[in-house]
Amino acid sequence: MNLKIKTLVILFFILAFKSHAQELNIQVSVAADKIQTSDRTIFTEMQTAINEFLNNRKWTGYHISSEERIECSFYINITDRPTANQFNATLQIQCRRPIFNSTYSSTLLNYIDRDFSFEFQKGQPLEFNENTFTSNLTSVLSYYVYLSLGLYFDAATLQGGAPFYEKVQTIINNAQSAPYTGWKAYENQKNRYWIIENILNKSYDEYRNAIYTYYRLGLDQMYENQETGRSNVFKALQSLELVYRQKPGLIIISMFFLTKSDELANIFTQGSQSMRADAQKICNLLDPTNSSKYKKMVETP
Repeated sequence: MNLKIKTLVILFFILAFKSHAQELNIQVSVAADKIQTSDRTIFTEMQTAINEFLNNRKWTGYHISSEERIECSFYINITDRPTANQFNATLQIQCRRPIFNSTYSSTLLNYIDRDFSFEFQKGQPLEFNENTFTSNLTSVLSYYVYLSLGLYFDAATLQGGAPFYEKVQTIINNAQSAPYTGWKAYENQKNRYWIIENILNKSYDEYRNAIYTYYRLGLDQMYENQETGRSNVFKALQSLELVYRQKPGLIIISMFFLTKSDELANIFTQGSQSMRADAQKICNLLDPTNSSKYKKMVETP
């Protein structure tokens, strides 16, 4: 099956039909080992409420078949409880995308948000309104759902995630007057504000092109032709290098390599020696903290 036909098949499953089927399968875990309390039912209710909010809501107008559904994990670690209904936490998001003609799922996003404070009360429904800020809990959760959907659709079609990134931007805009960290440009260069700013910044369009090249032209082609797939993964790395050289230190680059370092190291244990050496050079430049992982790119016979 050629690339054009396969693309049409994928689009058929992703975009063709409107339905009430859910697009995501999100596993939710709430841990509160650091919190001293005799009544821990609030954390059980919190996990249940978040799970229902994420999995029972229709996030797009599209049908995504069960085979194409995005698998995600939202792990919330409560670190502090200033008052009975206020919580400080970290949120780790992991989302995976199935690879065409394969049982393998590739991680789209693996990120820890450390600016996560929210209010939660037993019995109070979780509400989210796209047009206004109502809750930091649901705004943060929705932000990462739409971010994951943007990455998913960018991986399927060139620049396909735009409608979902626009929703992320709306959430950011609505949160500017909220008394919570993580939403504002001046706080630091690596928060929720800057993630979407980087993604939507036309100066860094090569990042989104790289997502498509990496998945659709790279990993999805591995089943039929490993060399073609590997070559396109390398082209994605070259696109990311262009973004890096334009402005080192962007959070989208560090997020990419936090998510893909192990996979990249494995992909380039095969292929031509020159490509493997060049891939290692780019990875070491863009992701020096994981240089030890990339050694096997050139060490493997």
